[in-house]
Parts: sequence; structure tokens; C-alpha cells
Amino acid sequence: MRVLGRRDTAALLALLEQDPVANIFTRSQLALHRSAVPDGFAHLLGINGEDGLESACWVGANIAPTAMDADHARAYAQQALETRQRFASVFGPAETVLAMKEVLATGPQAFFDIRENQPLMTIGHRANFDPIESLRVATLQDFNLVLPASAAMFEEELGYSPLDNGGGFYRSRVRQLIREGHTVIDVDEYGEIIFKADLGTVTTSVVQIQGVWISPRFRGRGLAAGYMAATVDYALRFAPIVSLYVNNYNEPAIRSYERVGFEQTGTFATILF
Repeated sequence: MRVLGRRDTAALLALLEQDPVANIFTRSQLALHRSAVPDGFAHLLGINGEDGLESACWVGANIAPTAMDADHARAYAQQALETRQRFASVFGPAETVLAMKEVLATGPQAFFDIRENQPLMTIGHRANFDPIESLRVATLQDFNLVLPASAAMFEEELGYSPLDNGGGFYRSRVRQLIREGHTVIDVDEYGEIIFKADLGTVTTSVVQIQGVWISPRFRGRGLAAGYMAATVDYALRFAPIVSLYVNNYNEPAIRSYERVGFEQTGTFATILF
């Protein structure tokens, strides 16, 4: 195992392109930094086989494994522990993440939550459901509307507010998504958000939808499929495949995604610290 260098960029790209849906996070980082050497404290580890780079792992604030068996997963997890960094999460293919869990459980950070079964779903065509046409791209003028909706989604998902202690990084992330045209919203007659979603990760091959939220006042009205259909149609402007992953216990969301035309193509898992 070694830290990847700039000369490994082409080999890393070829490895990531073997599964652009599962590897979208690291692929987006490669596009951002244009190198296998990211800026900041994050780094990429790799293991070579007989035919070159065999697996890789992003190690930064989060851990994101790429194309590995359980033995490699445990080895990367051990190396991550030896950096003595603190991590926010581990996410990726379930078999890999759960193998990493065995090693990470021996480290100093306690697990906050483990989500072992998160269907990874994709669609590669326009939605099968009539889109809600009032969905629109958010602008920076909408920031003060989008931020509380985004924070509400986060708190429902994780149990605490991302705005605690100021939330400077979270605010910047919300603003960045809006600035890039990667947040879509609909509002009611009073200007309050009904629905929002983010194109959280975008590459030329795949878009991953994140941050889906419907105001509690509008839940139970059958709106989710129409809004997701509109979100998918917008996301297809950026890439030919749209993906997302969802907790397996969120059955209403899964049913809505299936109505739109999403199909399960894999299973993710997430460890939260």
C-alpha cells in the first residue's frame, strides 16, 4: 500500500471508470483537483496488483473506498487508523464498508450510527412520471430560504443541526451548491419552500442526487414522485445517469423513486462517527 502520486492519475481514473456510479465521490475529487494528489490534508491510497493499480481509497474528512475486496478493505482501514485522523464517515459499497467496520471498531472513535443497507439506485432516461413543472433552479437570492430547509433535512437524517456552533462550513456548502446551479426548489404562495433537492455530486458520467426534502406541511400528498421526476429531468442535463442512495427503512421514498423509474443497481453502507 502506498500514497498515490501525480503519476498515478491516469491509472486511478481508469479504475474509477470501471464503476462510475459507485465511485462518483472520488471521481468528482479527481476532476476537481485534476490529479491523484488532492489539495489539503486528504490523500489517496492505492494497492498495485500484477496489472497495475488494483484498488484505491480516499482518506480525508471521510473515507471512500474504491474497487476492493474485504482483505484490502481491512488493510486500508488499518492504515487510516494509523494516520490518527478523525473521520466524519465511511461510505461506499456495503461489503467493503462493513469489512472496514471490523477494523475501525478498534479505533478511538465511537460509531454514531451504522447504516448497513442503503439501496443504490440509478436512472438513465427521462422520468416515467409527470414532473412538477414549478420546480426551478435556486439562485443566491434564495439562500435564506434554502439554508433552513437544508438544515432541517440534515437534522431529520442525523439528529442534530449542522448550524450548531455557527455552521460556517455547512453554510458555505449550501451557498456553493446554489452558485453552481445544483440546487432545485419549489415554493408555495407565501414564498416558503415546499421541496428541495441537490445535485450533490456531479461528474460527466453520473449525477448523484442528495439532500431531498419536502416540508412537513406538504408530506402525504403524493408530491414526491412529481418533484423527483422534475429533478431527474434537470440532472440529465449534466450527465447521462442519475443516481442516489437511500436508507432501506425509508420505504415511502424508495416507492417514490421506483415510480419515477429508478432501479436498484447496488447497495451502499455508511458509518457515521
